[in-house]
Amino acid sequence: MPNPKARRLAFANGSITLCPLDLHRETLQSGRFLAPPIRRKESKPRRAAAGKGDEFPTAGLQGGWIGVLSMKVAVRPVEGAELEDKIAQLRILSYPDFPEVHDVDYYSAIYRWYETHPLANQMHRWVAATEEGEVVGHLTAYPQFYRIDGQRVVAHSPGDYMVLPQYGFQAIMLMRSFFRAIENCVVSDMVPAVISVETRLGAEVAGDLQYAVKLMNVSRLPMPSVPAPVMRLLKRPQQFAPARGFTDRPGAESHEVEEHVAPPAPRPRAPIPGPVKGLLNRGLRMVDEALVSRFGGDLEVETLQGFDDSFDDLFERITAVVPCLPEKDATFLSWRYGPRSPQAPVTVLGVRDGGRLLGYAVLKAAFHGQDGYILDLTALPGRQDVERALLRGAVLSFRRMGVQIIRYRFLESPSSPGPTDLRRFGFFYRRGRRYKLLVKFTDTHLHKTARDLVNWSNAFGDGEASFWVR
Repeated sequence: MPNPKARRLAFANGSITLCPLDLHRETLQSGRFLAPPIRRKESKPRRAAAGKGDEFPTAGLQGGWIGVLSMKVAVRPVEGAELEDKIAQLRILSYPDFPEVHDVDYYSAIYRWYETHPLANQMHRWVAATEEGEVVGHLTAYPQFYRIDGQRVVAHSPGDYMVLPQYGFQAIMLMRSFFRAIENCVVSDMVPAVISVETRLGAEVAGDLQYAVKLMNVSRLPMPSVPAPVMRLLKRPQQFAPARGFTDRPGAESHEVEEHVAPPAPRPRAPIPGPVKGLLNRGLRMVDEALVSRFGGDLEVETLQGFDDSFDDLFERITAVVPCLPEKDATFLSWRYGPRSPQAPVTVLGVRDGGRLLGYAVLKAAFHGQDGYILDLTALPGRQDVERALLRGAVLSFRRMGVQIIRYRFLESPSSPGPTDLRRFGFFYRRGRRYKLLVKFTDTHLHKTARDLVNWSNAFGDGEASFWVR
């Protein structure tokens, strides 16, 4: 579902909901599926003292522990489609403030799409269900091919992870089922409490993905900090409810803390008068034109209509230099970004030398047109001129699309742009809201190789975290 592998934590009355909404999943324009309320036997939540093994910590927030209902709950595999309606109801209960979860068909389409993956028969799903048949938790294990030190291996990523507040302990039980079922895992996550569970069960943090942003329209500038006396003089509220790490829907901005405490509210924008805003935006366009002209180089960037054999050739040349990366050949890329993909349609840019592909970029404009995502930007190692040409092409393409902000999550590697080139094109790095890369491989040598971040090439669009961007 929607964390850029993102999982979301929602706290209510001292309890926790593990939610799968990605920070960069956009609000869906959909009909409403009004699930009937789920009736449950309520029992008084109990609290355990710190150190007791049957409670799930709240990652330090409020210094609290999660209450757990005494009703018996069992974790079991999902077989067939008989539980899909109950899982859809669970999603709605987990996200009461987000109408997009009522678009049940969208989530069903994601699973139908994944059934076309070559490893679809290795996908696992679990639910936590009460004796009465109520589904109170869910987790999916998504398989994918990786190349680790020249070996082709299968690794899984957890996703669509959600647990109702009263059953917080089942979050651990679901994740334990995940680690018991799989041999290897590669995870991109940003929620401390979830990362704590994953590391507790054997995954190891390799490092952080970078998060770069480029402003394309001053309408996205946040309200600056204003002293309280000035706010009172202007008769404006002194405090605003932040949208803390929940969504990038238009007008909402996520706080650097990913745990969600209250229903998200639109982050106020700087009150720039219309004529001034137009002048500033024209200035931004002129700056972009100057940067593109000075640093973009003269390599031709073309818009590609698909993924041909030249992508296989490029991937093999990259694997000769980079020890760890997802297997991004033409077959994978056609599946990942083809017509049935949740992110379709995308724009694919490429740079060629003769018939050989030197690099490519995959761009996605959110359905509301305000946010643009660089899902992937991969170039032949050592070809910084190709990376700069693709950045130039991305900026120009998004400018034509009319997006207001560009978001780019990635690992710095020999096949990705470096910080100098990104800054030359007007990108700036955000310290918060970064995903961590976690790995676990049963082979000791492969694990030692994979846990070193310098060995990796990885983009946001490569894995589960990006499935929910729309």
